[in-house]
Amino acid sequence: MLTSVITFLIYLCIFAIVIYLVIYVLGVIGVPIPPKVLQLIWVIVALIAVLWLVQMVTSGGSFKLSSPFRLGDTAIASGRTV
Repeated sequence: MLTSVITFLIYLCIFAIVIYLVIYVLGVIGVPIPPKVLQLIWVIVALIAVLWLVQMVTSGGSFKLSSPFRLGDTAIASGRTV
C-alpha cells in the first residue's frame, strides 16, 4: 500500500511538472494564455488527480498508470485480440 501511495505521488508530481512546463514554454514563446484558461487547466489537472486517487483506493491500494487508459478488456470481451 505504501509503495502504491509513493508511486501515485511521484506520478502526480511528474504530471504537474509537465503541465507547468508546457504552460511556461507557451508563455516564453509568446502565446498569451488568459488567466481563466490557466485556472481551467489546473482544475482539470486536479480532477484527473482525484480520479487517479479514487482508482487507487477502489482497486485495493494498487495503482497502475496504464489502467485508466486500457481498452484491452473491451476488446477481449468482444472476441477480438489487440
